[in-house]
Amino acid sequence: MSAHRPAAIRPLADVLVNQIAAGEVVERPASVLKEVLENALDAGARAIDVQLEQGGVRRIRVADDGCGIARDDLALALERHATSKIATLEDLEQVGTMGFRGEALAAIAAVARLTLTSRAEGSAHAWRIDGTDRSLAPAALNQGTVVDVADLFYSTPARRKFLKSEATEYAHCDEVFRRIALARPDIGLQLAHNGRVVHRLPAGDPLRRVAALMGDDFLQHARNLDADAGPLRLAGVAALPAYSRTSRDAQYLFVNGRFVRDKLLTHAVRQAYADILHGSRHPAYVLFLELDPAGVDVNVHPAKIEVRFREARAVHQFVFHALTRSLAASGAGIGVTGDNANAAAVAAEADPGGSTAPARAANPLRYANAAGHDAAPVQGRLAMEAASRSYYDFAASARPAESPSSPADASGFRPTAFAPSAGRGAATAAEAPMPPIEAASAPLGYAIAQLHGIYILAQNAAGLVLVDMHAAHERILYEKLKTVLDGQPAVQRLLIPAVLSVSAKDMAAAEECAEVLARMGFEVAPVGPAELAVRSVPALLASAPIGELLRKLLEELREFPASEVVTARRNELLATMACHGAVRAHRSLTIPEMNALLRDMEATERADQCNHGRPTWTQLTMGELDRFFMRGQ
Repeated sequence: MSAHRPAAIRPLADVLVNQIAAGEVVERPASVLKEVLENALDAGARAIDVQLEQGGVRRIRVADDGCGIARDDLALALERHATSKIATLEDLEQVGTMGFRGEALAAIAAVARLTLTSRAEGSAHAWRIDGTDRSLAPAALNQGTVVDVADLFYSTPARRKFLKSEATEYAHCDEVFRRIALARPDIGLQLAHNGRVVHRLPAGDPLRRVAALMGDDFLQHARNLDADAGPLRLAGVAALPAYSRTSRDAQYLFVNGRFVRDKLLTHAVRQAYADILHGSRHPAYVLFLELDPAGVDVNVHPAKIEVRFREARAVHQFVFHALTRSLAASGAGIGVTGDNANAAAVAAEADPGGSTAPARAANPLRYANAAGHDAAPVQGRLAMEAASRSYYDFAASARPAESPSSPADASGFRPTAFAPSAGRGAATAAEAPMPPIEAASAPLGYAIAQLHGIYILAQNAAGLVLVDMHAAHERILYEKLKTVLDGQPAVQRLLIPAVLSVSAKDMAAAEECAEVLARMGFEVAPVGPAELAVRSVPALLASAPIGELLRKLLEELREFPASEVVTARRNELLATMACHGAVRAHRSLTIPEMNALLRDMEATERADQCNHGRPTWTQLTMGELDRFFMRGQ
C-alpha cells in the first residue's frame, strides 16, 4: 500500500466557509430566532412580532419597528464579520449590545432562504434584499425591519435530518422567545405558531411579564430581590422551596440583559438554596445581574450563552450572599400585604385610637378557670360585622405577659403566662391599659387550637394560619444549632447517663470522633465492649430521643471523615440533629407552647421552610374563606 499523501493546501470557497460558520451559529430554528431577536433589540425596537411555521423549520418571520437598515448597508449586512456594533478592541472589551460578531445573517443566508426587508429612519420607502442572489428591490414597509427565513437547511439536507419533531423544535423556539421577553419587559412582543397566536405580551410592569410567562403560582411562592454592592446589582424574583422543580426548566439568569448558563453563577445560586432545598430538587428563579460591561467577557462562546467574569470570586460571593439574605427572611416577619393589609386597614378603621382597653371590657372571650389556673382564651360567638375588631380583642387577651423567669419546658419552648383569668383579677384586666395591637407585631397571630396533634391553628389579622409544628420547630432548632456551634454550645448533663448498645462500627466511630461529638455538646464514653454511655447532650436537644439521635450521628460520622463533617457536611449533620430533636407529631402542646413556637418562627430566618424544603405554614385569608363559602355572592 502506498502511503497516504495529503492534498495540497487551498483556500475554501466563500459558500463553504459560510456554511461551516453556520454550523457554529445555527444549530436549529431556535438559534436563528435568537440571533434575529437580538438584532431587533439592538435596533431599538419597541414592538416585535414573531411568526413561526412548522416549528420554525418551514418559516421564521420576525418584524420589528427599530431603526432599520439603510439601502446601501443591506448587502453589507449579509457579509461575514460586518457589524455596526463594534469597531475597535476597546469596544470588544466592553460590549453593550446583544449581537456584535456580525456573522449571524451571513450564516443564516448560507443554510436557508433569507429575505431581508428594511426601512431606515428618514427613508422614503423600504428596500428588500434576497439572501441568495443579493438582488435589491423596493418594498412597502413602515419603519423597521422584517427578517424572513424559509426552508432552514435546504442547502445542507444532511443537517436537516438531525432536526427533531415539529413540536420539539417549536418548544426550543418558544424557550428563546421567553428568555427575550423576560429580559425586556419594556418591549411588546407577540409569538404566533402556524397562524395561532401563542403569546401576546404588551410592554409594561416586569412582574406582570414574569407572571404571564412563569405563572401566577410562581409569583405567589417567590421573593422579590434587589441588592447592590458597588458596581454589582442583583434583582428579580426567586421562588421559595415550596415551588421547587424536578428539572431546571424554570431557571432564568441574565447578565446585563443577556441570558446565560454560567457555572459560576449557577453554583452561587445552588449554594444559596442548599440550606432550604432538598438535593434532588431544583430552584426556580428569574434573576438579573448587572455590572460594568468591562467586567464581563461575553465573547467566549459562538452563541454567547457563556460568559467570563474578571472578578469571578467577588461576583460569586455577591450573588450568593444577596440571594441568601433574601431567602433567609422569614415570610412570617415580612409584614402585612395583600388581604392582610386589607384586614389591617379595616381593623385600624374600627379602632382609630389604637387602644384596645375599652374593647377588652366587653370582648367575647372567656376563660376556663375551674382549677384556678390561667387557661387558653376561648373565642365565643362573634357578630359578623365585628369580625376584624374581634381579632384585635382576641389578640389583646392572647398576648402573653412578660415573664423572663418562666422556665423552658422539655420541648425547648418557653411558655409565658396569659393575661389574668376570671378567677384572678379579671375585674382589673378590663381597666389595665394595653399597648395597641398591630398586625405586624405578630404576623402569625395567636394559637387557638391544635389539630390531630400535628398542626397548630392560629388566628391573625388576615384570617387563619396553619402551622406544621414539627417542620417549624425543626427549622428553629437547626438555625439555633448553627449559631451555637460557632461558639461553645450549652450542655445539659444527664443525672443518669444513658447507656446504648451499639455495633462495633459505631463504637469505633465514637472513639475516633470523640472530639467532634464534644464540640457539638455530646459527652460519650465506652462502658463495655458494645455499650456507650452518654453523659451530656446539647441543651437544645435535651428532650430528644438520645439513642436514636446518637446512632444517626455515628452512622454519618462512619461514612465521612471527622474533619470533613465539621466543615463541608456540618450543616447536614446539624439538620439531622434538628430533625430528631424537634417536637414530634401527635404530641399535645398547650396554648402557651403553641404561641411560643409562633413567636420563635417570626424571629427565625428561613422559618417558611423546614430543613428539607417543605413549607412550615400557610395562610387562609378571610377573603379566601369568604370565596370558598360563597359569602356575599
